Amino acid sequence: MTPMLNLIIKRLLQSLITLFLIITFSFFMMRVAPGGPFDSERRLPPEIEANIKAKYNLDQPLITQYLNYLSDISKGDLGLSFRYQNYTVNELIYEGMKVSFTLGSLALLFAVLIGVPFGILGSQKEESILDHLIVSTTILGISIPNFVLGPVLVMLFAIIIPIFPAGGLDSVGSYVLPVFTLSIYYLSYITRLTRIGFVGIKRREFILTARAKGLSEPVIIFRHMLRGGILPLVSYLGPAAAGIITGSIVIEKIFNVPGIGQHFVQGALNRDYTLVMGVVVFYSTLIITFNFLIDLVYLALDPQVKYK
Repeated sequence: MTPMLNLIIKRLLQSLITLFLIITFSFFMMRVAPGGPFDSERRLPPEIEANIKAKYNLDQPLITQYLNYLSDISKGDLGLSFRYQNYTVNELIYEGMKVSFTLGSLALLFAVLIGVPFGILGSQKEESILDHLIVSTTILGISIPNFVLGPVLVMLFAIIIPIFPAGGLDSVGSYVLPVFTLSIYYLSYITRLTRIGFVGIKRREFILTARAKGLSEPVIIFRHMLRGGILPLVSYLGPAAAGIITGSIVIEKIFNVPGIGQHFVQGALNRDYTLVMGVVVFYSTLIITFNFLIDLVYLALDPQVKYK
């Protein structure tokens, strides 16, 4: 068995075990919490409540419900929503996923396109005023939570200076504030990691040799430094890609965007077990998949890395 195939098999097994533990923990935490999906101020007649519970298999023992749920999700079936009648959880997630993925992809693209060049620029101008300005700005970007930055941007650029819409996704301009709010934390981190990677590699002997040969700075950066310099960034991109999509939950609430985050929040408030579990399973699978792919990319960039 080749080392690459061995790595893939090990990581797949680890991913499946992790996903199983997340599903198990979330399932029982949801069920043992006080209240239920059909609790309301107006008490339902016992006959109607019994019929509703039978429809959603809530009348069965908890362990039976758990085993049935595992059986269903193994087939890709996340069940029916308790609150959104006539809709499956798969349908709700699919509809919200298109919005959340669009926001997340645009935010990650913006963060990489801006963060990487600024990180390289800071590393090449190390300890200069420009470098200190870049570092200080990234610290500020990392320190401000997006649930604080979002309302501030709405107040400045949607109310005081009405340039962009305050919410919704009705036009191209309506994407600007949520995408910028979502990306600023990751943009700052990407800038710092790129700078650290390039500062660390520019003192290596082969870079000094390339400079001694009289190669131009762009050739040195993109031909000799890029592959090793972006390794810290590659390690971060897996969690960042997953985090920037899962982090859109808060952004979607602030800007009234109909993504998966809205379903998750409403599902939690309504105690919609299947919807909340569906979102948890979806996001967990997404995070595990991104991390797995980044491990493979990292190994391809640096074959000397040993995975235990």
